Amino acid sequence: MASFGVFLSSEEHPARALVEQARAAEAAGFDRAWISDHYHPWNDEQGQSPFVWSVLGGIATATERLHVTTAVTCPTIRIHPAIIAQAAATAATMMPGRFTLGVGSGEALNEHILGDRWPPADERLDMLEEAVEVIRLLWMDGVHSFEGRFYVVEHARIYSRPDTPPDVLVSGFGPKAISCAARIADGFITVGREADGLRQYRDEKGRGIAQTGLKVCWGEDEAACVDLVHRLWPNEGLPGELPQVLPTPEHFEQATQLVTREMIAEQVPCGPDADRHAAAIQEHVDAGFDEVYVNQIGPDQQGFLDFYTREVLPRLR
Repeated sequence: MASFGVFLSSEEHPARALVEQARAAEAAGFDRAWISDHYHPWNDEQGQSPFVWSVLGGIATATERLHVTTAVTCPTIRIHPAIIAQAAATAATMMPGRFTLGVGSGEALNEHILGDRWPPADERLDMLEEAVEVIRLLWMDGVHSFEGRFYVVEHARIYSRPDTPPDVLVSGFGPKAISCAARIADGFITVGREADGLRQYRDEKGRGIAQTGLKVCWGEDEAACVDLVHRLWPNEGLPGELPQVLPTPEHFEQATQLVTREMIAEQVPCGPDADRHAAAIQEHVDAGFDEVYVNQIGPDQQGFLDFYTREVLPRLR
């Protein structure tokens, strides 16, 4: 049976709000959460982007049972994988048995900020594979050095480590990324109900759980919800590789001028119809995913939690 969690949006909420949302989700009965890791939001209307590793420290102290996965961290350009290894190890010590490191090949939106070139997709996947190797090496006891194609580590030791290293889940959207995930991951992350991608991951002997996520907007007025999503998250309507290659929020704002309200209304469950919300989640369950994470767009997070625990999840369970 699939499990359900909340998706905490670092692009839309400040750090304190994210910690409170995690606490409220646990109080409402949710036992798992995703949290995004960005340097920039997708557009200025979203308006936030706190440092996820600081937020995770707050969540660790505000919750007791909630299992949190980064969805996802890019350990290749903006932050060296040796630093991600230390950050994730610390998070795992603060949340024993309830932290998972989700990683991916990233977006230019976040990774260009230090002036590094944005590599082509194949090279980004090679970097990700080597970065995961570095992270797992540094989670082992002792002093380690590494010299690879992309990364060098010299006489490094992580002293603060959990008794058991966290799992590393790898995101994938296209066939090459999914193949990379199947080779190196402890589990699979994607967004949407991509049954073909999950099937490829399983066919290529990918192990572990498969997680996916979707965005919704609960509210009493469906039209107002559509307007809210269209204002805050029009990038949900962008196709293909655009989210990986556009470098700034301004570029996303230009591209999303092509996204209409009608497109949003079709793609994102909006309004108070519990059957529609449940049907959208059920599609992900039917595609074979083990865990489905739901992100409420907009400020009314408590209303969303109440609605889902009262009306939506019982339809699924």
